[in-house]
Amino acid sequence: MAVRRRHRLGPGGGRALLGALLLCVWWRAAAERVRYAIAEELGRGSLVGPLARDLGLSADELPARKLQVASAGKKQLKYFTVNEENGNLYVNERLDREEMCGESATCSVSFEALVHNPLNVFPVEVSIEDVNDNSPTFSKGFLDLEIGEWTIPGARFPLEMARDTDVGSNSILIYHLGSNPSFSLALKESPDGSQQPELVLEKALDREKQSSFDFLLTAVDGGEPARSGTVQIRVHVTDLNDNPPVFTKAVYEARVAENLPAGSLVLQVRATDADAGSNGRVSYSFSNVPGDISALFVVDSESGEVRTAGSLDFEEKIKYIFGLEARDGGGLVSHCKVQIDITDENDNAPKITVLSLSSPVPEDAPVGTAVAVLNVQDPDSGENGQVSFVLSGEAPLSIVASPGGSYKVVTASALDREQASEHRVTVVARDRGRPALSASTELVLEVSDVNDNAPVFEEAAYSAYVWENNAAGALVLRVQARDADAGANGRVSYWLAGGSAGAAGAAPPVSVEARSGALYAQRSLDYEQCREFAVEVRAQDGGAPARSSTATVRVFVLDRNDNAPRVLWPPAAPAAAGEAPAAAAAFEVVPRSAEAGYLVAKVVAVDADAGRNAWLSYELVQASEPALFRVGLHSGEVRTARAVSERDAAKQRLVAVVKDHGQPALSATATLHVVLAESLQEALPELSERAAGAEAAAAELQFYLVLALALLSALLVLSVALAVLARLRRAGPPAVLRCLGAQRFSVAGAAFPADFCEGTLPYSYNLCVAAPARAVPEAAWPPPPVPVLSAEELLGADSCHKPSPNSSVIVRDPPAEPNAVQAVENSRRCCGAAAEMCAAGRCWGRRQRALLWAVLLAAWEAAWGQLRYSVPEEMPKGSFVGDVAKDLGLQLPALSERGVRIIERGRTQYFALHGKTGHLVTAERIDREQLCERVQQCVLRCELILEGEMKFYEIEVEITDVNDNAPSFQEVDTDLRLSEATAPGSRFPLTEAHDPDLGRNSLQSYELSGDEHFSLAVQAGPGGDQRPELVLAKALDREEAAFHELVLKAMDGGDPARTGTARIRVTVVDVNDNAPVFSQAEYTVRVPEDVPVGSVLVTVTATDADEGLNGQVKYSFKKKKISSQIFHLDSETGAITLLRSLDFEEGDAYELDLQAYDDGALYDTAKVVITVTDVNDNVPEISVTSALNAISEDSPTGTVVALLHVQDRDSGANGEVRCSLDGSFPFRLQSSHGSYYSVVTARELDREQVSEYNVTVRAADGGSPSLQSSAVLALRVLDVNDNAPVFAEERYSARLAENNAAGALVLTVRATDADWGQNARVRYRLREGRVRGAPLSSYVSVQAETGALYALRSLDYEQVRELRLWVLAEDGGAPALSSNVSVLLQIVDENDNAPQVLYPPAAAAGSGSGSVGAWWSGVELAPRWSEAGALVAKVVAVDADAGQNAWLSYELAKATEPGLFRVGLHSGEVRTARSPLARDAARQSLVVVVKDHGRPALSATATLSVVLAESVAELLAELGSAADEAAAPAEPAGSLTRWLVLAVAAVSCLFLAFLLLLLALRLRRWRRQQLLPPASGALRGVPVSHFVGIDGVRAFLQSYSHDVSLTADSRKSQLRFSASGSCCDTLPARPLPDEPAPLLGDQDPAGAIPVDPSAPSALRYGDENEISYMSQKEKRAEPRPKPGPLERGHPAAAVARRRLRVSLLAAAERRWSLCRRRRRSVLPPQAARSPGAGHSGSGTASSSSSSGSSSRGSGERRRREATRAGSLRCL
Repeated sequence: MAVRRRHRLGPGGGRALLGALLLCVWWRAAAERVRYAIAEELGRGSLVGPLARDLGLSADELPARKLQVASAGKKQLKYFTVNEENGNLYVNERLDREEMCGESATCSVSFEALVHNPLNVFPVEVSIEDVNDNSPTFSKGFLDLEIGEWTIPGARFPLEMARDTDVGSNSILIYHLGSNPSFSLALKESPDGSQQPELVLEKALDREKQSSFDFLLTAVDGGEPARSGTVQIRVHVTDLNDNPPVFTKAVYEARVAENLPAGSLVLQVRATDADAGSNGRVSYSFSNVPGDISALFVVDSESGEVRTAGSLDFEEKIKYIFGLEARDGGGLVSHCKVQIDITDENDNAPKITVLSLSSPVPEDAPVGTAVAVLNVQDPDSGENGQVSFVLSGEAPLSIVASPGGSYKVVTASALDREQASEHRVTVVARDRGRPALSASTELVLEVSDVNDNAPVFEEAAYSAYVWENNAAGALVLRVQARDADAGANGRVSYWLAGGSAGAAGAAPPVSVEARSGALYAQRSLDYEQCREFAVEVRAQDGGAPARSSTATVRVFVLDRNDNAPRVLWPPAAPAAAGEAPAAAAAFEVVPRSAEAGYLVAKVVAVDADAGRNAWLSYELVQASEPALFRVGLHSGEVRTARAVSERDAAKQRLVAVVKDHGQPALSATATLHVVLAESLQEALPELSERAAGAEAAAAELQFYLVLALALLSALLVLSVALAVLARLRRAGPPAVLRCLGAQRFSVAGAAFPADFCEGTLPYSYNLCVAAPARAVPEAAWPPPPVPVLSAEELLGADSCHKPSPNSSVIVRDPPAEPNAVQAVENSRRCCGAAAEMCAAGRCWGRRQRALLWAVLLAAWEAAWGQLRYSVPEEMPKGSFVGDVAKDLGLQLPALSERGVRIIERGRTQYFALHGKTGHLVTAERIDREQLCERVQQCVLRCELILEGEMKFYEIEVEITDVNDNAPSFQEVDTDLRLSEATAPGSRFPLTEAHDPDLGRNSLQSYELSGDEHFSLAVQAGPGGDQRPELVLAKALDREEAAFHELVLKAMDGGDPARTGTARIRVTVVDVNDNAPVFSQAEYTVRVPEDVPVGSVLVTVTATDADEGLNGQVKYSFKKKKISSQIFHLDSETGAITLLRSLDFEEGDAYELDLQAYDDGALYDTAKVVITVTDVNDNVPEISVTSALNAISEDSPTGTVVALLHVQDRDSGANGEVRCSLDGSFPFRLQSSHGSYYSVVTARELDREQVSEYNVTVRAADGGSPSLQSSAVLALRVLDVNDNAPVFAEERYSARLAENNAAGALVLTVRATDADWGQNARVRYRLREGRVRGAPLSSYVSVQAETGALYALRSLDYEQVRELRLWVLAEDGGAPALSSNVSVLLQIVDENDNAPQVLYPPAAAAGSGSGSVGAWWSGVELAPRWSEAGALVAKVVAVDADAGQNAWLSYELAKATEPGLFRVGLHSGEVRTARSPLARDAARQSLVVVVKDHGRPALSATATLSVVLAESVAELLAELGSAADEAAAPAEPAGSLTRWLVLAVAAVSCLFLAFLLLLLALRLRRWRRQQLLPPASGALRGVPVSHFVGIDGVRAFLQSYSHDVSLTADSRKSQLRFSASGSCCDTLPARPLPDEPAPLLGDQDPAGAIPVDPSAPSALRYGDENEISYMSQKEKRAEPRPKPGPLERGHPAAAVARRRLRVSLLAAAERRWSLCRRRRRSVLPPQAARSPGAGHSGSGTASSSSSSGSSSRGSGERRRREATRAGSLRCL
């Protein structure tokens, strides 16, 4: 019965009242809460209360107001409902207070009553009163207690308290304990007033009598009627160790078979202990057993299983008896006896012995031939000892029994070595035991060969391709024939058997090598003569009788491009002398009226080659008018390319080239003359020779010039010859000839011979000038054929007439000039005389030297021999090898003096010679294996060199071997894989060891250790080597041992012996003999109901002792149930995953039967139990009761936009819902009554910032974990025009290239309006302005809709560089809002202006390149004495552009002398790159290109004329000559005439200079005669040595020779100082030329001959390539004085020596000076102009045509010569 707690305040009424009063009344009514109270567990439809009446609603208002129950969660909605007719509140669903409110003392349900029109909410609260509908419950159904049997009576143990969800008196509990004599119940008062039950022990416990107690505890509440709950209590009595273990048997017996695998179960003993826990846990062990028992058996301490630990053998022992003991955790022990009987097994395999083996067997042996005799034994008896034989393998052999228990292996069919050269059969002997055992041995039968197969070629016919012009002996092809036989029967040889290579009797073009079958070309082949040929090659084996076969080889010759095209027409011009080429060649007549394409002629050519090499193409390479004619590329037709015009010359010469397409291409040319005339009569005058009137006059002038040149040249040569003859006549015989006479100093005057035997060596200049390659042959000046001998050869013992091997003789064509011929002859006579002098001076020692050589040869032969020593290897450094000094008879002190050393030809020096002892010792460690690998005898050779005596001895040292290397295996670790089913006795080859030592130190034996399953067998190889094999001795079991580690040891025979080891790892391959086993028989798992789909619930595991596929376990469901649709079992991993969601309400437990199976169909089964637990899986639900879709952005704060209702199906904490808004939105959530919430605006809205909102309302419950849900409210904000347009940038700037097209897009301005619709539509316009007096709108315009700015005209950077304007943007609102922005338009410069040259000014438009005006414009003067870098001029240019387009760079594009000037890249300054030379032209034309840096770059050129002159007068003269040359036309013969005139003038000047030189020499000699009085002949008879060494000073101690090579065209020079010199010139040192010779004294000795130090030297040159200087004698003939005795200490001798020394120095000075002054005069013009023409013997000098440079060079020479003369005076 519902009780109304509060009346409503007043009725709403149905009359029309004022709105304010009605709202106030409804607001007050809503502020009060309507309360009801009902009991729980009321039925559906029970009345709660008159809700409509309590809210003040009449029955008439109910339909319009739509009264309904609304709540924050749907959970409250399901409890109550409102009747729409009467407005009463009824119970809609059963109410459970405990479910709804839990343990709370009070329970109420709050919800809202919602009425409409207008919308209002009223809170309603219904209190739920408790009834006794719940019984007391315990948390567990069973309570387990453990109490020790030693616990004393009276002990108390707390029990769990019961729980009753009711409240008040319904929850008061009373406890009762079931009857039990050992326990009682006591209650203990808790601080909170509740009673705690306790269990009390009444009497002592004994676990052995009763191990547990079960009784029931009951809890009763205080309700009416009373309700009760029970719990089962089980008390476990814990044990005390008071009982020993007890075996089930006193004696355990078992029978097992021998050879049982280790770990096999024999039996299991069992002992029990009445105690529990650790006291009842029994462990087993042996009881005092001997060692052999513990080695064979092992007992499991936990299970009592007795297993085998070793191998059991019935033959060793048939019974084992031992004792075991059982011990519990408390230390109590009991004993028993175990007896194990061993049963016999067939464990002995047969043993096979090969008594005899016949191998090899000829392949023609008859059937039944015995090849082997075998014997077999088996230690077993009975059926286990009965053996049968089987042959395995496909071999034509069989086995038969023979008397005496042996067996024979015989041939069963015919043998064929070609099919099988050897037969390997395995003889298997198997007994009849169970299982049968077997043994096997392998027989290898080799089949010897019989010649029954002929050679067979790989191909029946061969084809080869050879290029023509091949080298003789080139490989053509290699044929190969194979013979199936072996040895000599299979050895194939080849020869030619015939073919179509040529005519009968002719040698074939190819030959075949007998052994290899290689065909070689005998000669060079020519495709044009022979394109292909065939030969037959025969192959024959070496058997008896021999067998043979033939094959055909066809050789194809491939063409090469070795023939140039041959022109058939036009024919080549004949080689007749005197006939003009144009007259001899063919010509064609073309009418002047011919149009383009007119056929003129056709060039016809052929090519002897073939294919591509014969394809011809035609090309016009030269023509008088290149654009007038063309030639067909492939046809060769010559046609006119255009119409013939009047300006075309009448005679046209065409040169066509004909090319083939070979690689490389060859070509030929054809010359065709074309005459442009209308008819043949008109063409004939053109073909006739021209009148030669003008040429005749020029030829006559040239004739007279040549005649004058010849006469002047002859006069000059004759004058020079007479002067030389006169000089020679006055001087007498040359000094070289005088030194060979009987009286060497009989001539008058002091003679200084070049006595080479005394140390005075020659001084000569050899100047080689190489003319350019383009020069004519007459311009080349070859050197004379003079042998060039070194100083050592001149002083050697050989004859001067026999040239040395080191000398070189250069023979060239003799010069054409008479003077050159004369000079060469003189040079030859001089050198020949010197050679005779050398031979006469040294021939006296030939016999003595021959005798000395004979003695040395005899001594050498006596001492010749080889020293041999022997040392062991690995000797330390410095070890003694042999006493070399003693063995060779060398004295120890003389070793260092003789320069003894050891030389070895190798890279490493292994031996050294000890300097003090003379012993040969080791210099490095010697390793015989490294030096002489695979060589039986190791010998090192070295040579002993005696440098003092020029002897050498060979030494051989033999290196003997020591045992310094241990045997080693190539593979230290070896892996073998064997199946566990492999039969014992199987053999497996192992890696062989290698020992680099020799003899006994090498490998001798092998040993195997590590496992009883394997043994070692060693086989002997064909070469005597030992080959180890691994033999399986015992069956394998992978489960027992998956790996076997073996060690193979190799030992050598050294002392001490060395060993090497290799590890062998045998992997046992599995066989499927074990079934899978699950880790648990039953799996239990608890999972929550919300576990995700696909989650792994549990993983079952089954293991299989096998491996590989046999050990791979797969899982499956044993039976297909409905649970298989919920769960998925992974067949590979055993993981059970969830297929679909679990629901605790649908099922709380599932049982799955699983099966695990391996690849061999062995399986095991298990069970899986899955329990499902409940979780909080209901999320809160949000419903939108009312909401707005749009709101204006100017709405006030607090406007309601939505009404929400929230509910959660869960209860308690899981049903408590908290609501919130996500994000920082301008909204807030207000809690209405109960579970209703209102969403209102929290601040003003702005559509421009956010145009619409998606507000997320989130509801979260109080569960753990918390669940939540959300609802999205979409609200659109309506626009108001409150924003002006805003430009994207504060200011705009754009760059526009000049010369733009009219209408080009400049840029686009963009303004945006944050408003929407018409308020946001923006239009653009320009603010008016003016540019350069014109309106801005004439330059640019803006499009109103897009804001694009367009250029209305082409802009020029040079006129307008930038434009500034304003753009206005206005929106479409009312009123309209606007904004503006500034735009800066920058004009970008384009490279549209070429550079303008300001200086030098350009030439007048009417003047040509050769006019005077052109020369006068831009003329600059450059002095010839300018140094490198001198400023000549500056090119000035400007560019109207800006930036990079105006950056200018200058470059010298063209120059008369490219290397003379340079131009600054950025400055434009023209400077000299080097100093001007005499050969540089006076007028230089420079073309400078001025470029800017634009893209593309523009340029301009400036022409600058530079005149090389010393003054302005020379500049004017050059300009005048330039004007004359420009005015006068060039004449054909002017050049030759001009050169002839210059030649005549030059020869005339040379002749005049020669006459002046003779006169100057005469005057100088006269002056010298005035200075020095006539001398006497006091120096006659003085020995030569006094002149050579005067006061210890020698003229020259070695030859001083310069070889200067000048190359005209390469501008480089080579200067070489050579030790070899000419034997003609002797040049002593020179004194200072500027200082007079010191006075010799007041009085000259009587008879002394004065030597004039200032006597000039005559320059004599035979050709332009070799210059020699000779000393002149006095012109007058002095009387020869008589010789008188002069001693060294005599004053007259001293004066003579001083005079002689002065004269020598003076002569040297004169020759030196003349060499420097005159060297340039003998060079050709090309060499004189080259930079290297100034090189001299003493250094490098550069010549200049200016007088200033010559004077400066002369001053420097004087200073150097003064220094050198001072040094000589000090000496």
